[in-house]
Amino acid sequence: MTNGSPNVLIVEDDKPTRELISRYLHDHNFSVDAVANGKEMDRHLSRERVDLIVLDLMLPGEDGLSLCRRLRMDATTPVIILTAKGEDLDRILGLEMGADDYLAKPFNPRELLARINAVLRRRSSGLAAGSAPARLKFQGWTIDLRLRELRDPQGAQVPLTSAEFDLLQAFCERAGRVLARDNLLSMTRGRPGGGFGRSIDVLVSRLRRKLDRTEGTSVIKTVRIGGYVFTPVVEEA
Repeated sequence: MTNGSPNVLIVEDDKPTRELISRYLHDHNFSVDAVANGKEMDRHLSRERVDLIVLDLMLPGEDGLSLCRRLRMDATTPVIILTAKGEDLDRILGLEMGADDYLAKPFNPRELLARINAVLRRRSSGLAAGSAPARLKFQGWTIDLRLRELRDPQGAQVPLTSAEFDLLQAFCERAGRVLARDNLLSMTRGRPGGGFGRSIDVLVSRLRRKLDRTEGTSVIKTVRIGGYVFTPVVEEA
């Protein structure tokens, strides 16, 4: 952040949309840069650090899904994807690629602002002082709530997106309890599930791939109709 203002990068090829988002976020005390495609995004990221990326999926050249996949290979910068109205498959694919949230076009800039603030607030919450434990452990794994890091039993850091970390934290803080999809969505994204609880299923699948080391077993159990339960015993580290 620069002088306390979050740095947001907008990747959007439609100029009116790009300018609308830029003006609105700037008016709400964000530092904003905007580019039209993936090449311009790469150039900007090579020079500047950003706190969040607003990424349109329908871009000329390399599309947003490919860009999101590349971003997740070597960075944990939060990403909010913009999708065409009704394109549920694109939203699901975007979440599978590692996006932290999504918003369908056309949208109200005020809603985008709320989504951005929610993602940044969740990301920074681990650094806030408080009485909660700084670290938790389960089955040899360690989750640092302030640094927002996960380390495996061998001590190696396991990269997590902002949304994946939020979900893991929600599970660890409520281990052994059945958590409904809508409740998990509200805990991790700051809003009820509505018609898109499937996004939690996508996040759970991503977490399982990173946490499950024994084929046929999982630390996250699916509860028929109910939702999910985190099965390990979780303790303060």
